[in-house]
Amino acid sequence: MQSRLIKTDGLNQQVLEAGEGPLVLLIHGFPELGISWRAQVQALSRAGYHVAAPDMRGYGGTDKPQGVEAYSILNLVGDMVDLVRALGAETCVVVGHDWGAPVAWHCALLRPDVFRAVAGLSVPFQPRRIKGPPTAAMAAISKRAGLGDLYIVRFQAADAHLALEVDPAMTLRKLFYAYDGATPADRRSTGFMPEGVDLLDAIDAAATLPPWMNAAHFAEYVQAFAQGGFEAPLNWYRALDRNWALTAFLQNQRITPPALFVVGEDDPVRHYAGGHEAGLKDWVPNLTRSVVVPGAGHWIQQERSETVNALLIEFLADQAIGARSRR
Repeated sequence: MQSRLIKTDGLNQQVLEAGEGPLVLLIHGFPELGISWRAQVQALSRAGYHVAAPDMRGYGGTDKPQGVEAYSILNLVGDMVDLVRALGAETCVVVGHDWGAPVAWHCALLRPDVFRAVAGLSVPFQPRRIKGPPTAAMAAISKRAGLGDLYIVRFQAADAHLALEVDPAMTLRKLFYAYDGATPADRRSTGFMPEGVDLLDAIDAAATLPPWMNAAHFAEYVQAFAQGGFEAPLNWYRALDRNWALTAFLQNQRITPPALFVVGEDDPVRHYAGGHEAGLKDWVPNLTRSVVVPGAGHWIQQERSETVNALLIEFLADQAIGARSRR
């Protein structure tokens, strides 16, 4: 594996890559980096693929444009289209985890000519609502159910990132702990917080690193977020309503490339996104498999790296995307 800076159309992207063959892009989520895919970069490159895992816009060694408007889904998909070209390919398979999953789904939705197959981890495709922007609906639903505030709604505040930046190591340790499958069920986050209770205060103060996260790996995350901060990553959430406004032209459009969905059985994201799993086939008609991994939490490509590697390699093989296919 090597890490290098690649200049694309108006953005410098830090990319972890390895291998030769058909291109596979791995898109991380929050609060992660390209390094979250190390096990997949290694396994897929050995299986005959050119694998690239970028630090996404606003993260790590990649540029961090100012302003919420720079983090729309159209910007994020555009970054991946540019990266495919910069890596010397015409087409690729795109895999996304957490926030990277919506980006991957939209890559396949918007540019099926470039992204010929798609895999989403942890977050199913969520079609555009016809009744209005999503954040107001999220707030109303959680209040009616007496669940408190969903963290996504809290992240809409212009200063929400400041609390996360006070102690990046504590923030990251708590977030990884609260969404991990090895964490006791009664200590995992549901994503909802009582009114007046901060996100970090709602997580056990005794939070420890997950079993798969060693100190050296954790230090890489801490250094990246201590330097880059949390404002740009939270701008992805703050752009949700803007995304809704920008994507009216996609209303009722379906994802046509072959697809795979993988989620951990104990992933807390299922508390608020899991409802879309049942109807996924309606919006992704060429969904080949939907896999629930027993006992796994949210950080599935790291918690269950061997399982995810095997599923991805099988998916690629099923689509006849092999080492001899160069497009």
